[in-house]
Amino acid sequence: MFTRRSLLKTGAALAATSLVRPAFAAGTKIKIGYVSPQSGPLSAFSAADDYMVAKFLASAKSIGLDAEVIVKDSQSNPNRAAEVAKELISRDGVNLMLVASTPETTNPVCSVAEQEQIPVISSVAPWQPWFIGQQGNPGDPSSWQAFDYVYHFFWGLEDNVAVFMNMWNGVETNKSVGGLWPNDGDGNAWASNAGMPPALSKAGYKLTDPGRYQDLTDDFSAQINAFKQADCQIMTGIPIPPDFTTFWTQAQQQGYKPKLATVAKALLFPETVAALGPLGHNLACEVWWSPNHPFKSSLTGQSAAELAAEFEKAAGRQWTMPAGFVHALFEVAVDAIKRTKDPTDGDALAAAIGATNLNTVVGKIQWGQDNVPAFARKNVAKTPLVGGQWRRKADGSFDLVIVENGLAPEIPLGGKLEALS
Repeated sequence: MFTRRSLLKTGAALAATSLVRPAFAAGTKIKIGYVSPQSGPLSAFSAADDYMVAKFLASAKSIGLDAEVIVKDSQSNPNRAAEVAKELISRDGVNLMLVASTPETTNPVCSVAEQEQIPVISSVAPWQPWFIGQQGNPGDPSSWQAFDYVYHFFWGLEDNVAVFMNMWNGVETNKSVGGLWPNDGDGNAWASNAGMPPALSKAGYKLTDPGRYQDLTDDFSAQINAFKQADCQIMTGIPIPPDFTTFWTQAQQQGYKPKLATVAKALLFPETVAALGPLGHNLACEVWWSPNHPFKSSLTGQSAAELAAEFEKAAGRQWTMPAGFVHALFEVAVDAIKRTKDPTDGDALAAAIGATNLNTVVGKIQWGQDNVPAFARKNVAKTPLVGGQWRRKADGSFDLVIVENGLAPEIPLGGKLEALS
């Protein structure tokens, strides 16, 4: 069978004699596809997209890289994510794909690109639901295979679990935990044997898991009652932002008031917390990027603090965690393109991505490291993770204060963990 990649290789071979300089130096245009959930319930992940794409294009122009970025909206829908990936490859002829934000977007895009042999740089999804979720048989580890064209950088469930448990250890509780896990890629991964339950059991915590629920559920009474009956003084989960707002509001109305609430995904965004008003004070989450992270951009030389401040000024809104990772996607892209003789050759560009060793605004990105299990080491690079707590200020706005850094002591603490009640 002929794939688009094989046809491109044939054309490249015919034209090889005319190439006297690397394509990057010769000014060949590089087409980059970028996919993220710009609408739908996951749209908060994409608040910084327009700004970071424009920033990349300005940086590319300054170094003589002729690049075009074609942006597509997954609409927070896996089927739509796969559709736009196919469009970018077959209609737009992209040389490189970038994709961000939750397995519902990253996985379909990466699967399509791997099949079509188009290199991809992916981020903002824990590596387990990303890597395992794309396997033909996710339940059979012996069948899992590495990918040839797709590369992902982020942290793993083991890191998030460790950060949350480190926070829990700072407050005296009865070690009873309520898990709010949706029926989606993240929720199923968290609730699996590769996620939180084994770690909780090993550490002496008792888990109450009322089962998976569908995204955009409007009644969480069953989950709230289960947590109340089990006296869950710790609440955790990985709901989408609108679902946590519904759950937390109903929990307060129904008298469920845990000592700690450490929630992944939903509590990443200042808008979600601000919408809760006083109920948002001291809610905790994982922190993968902040102005306090001691890293600099390889593209602009800006510190995390400078990049966040520039974004806030330009966008007229508070910084957001995905901003750093969207910027880092383009950092890795430029670095790989610069190291590739012909960046329009997908095989060569994929190899360059895999050989990345780059200090970025989110930390060092390097695949093949031993902090990732051997089966995923080729395709997964881990970035640091800490824990934070939202603190409500007198004017009603919130600051995210880093309160736990056991896995990444290079990221400074900003305060101590406080109980909700």
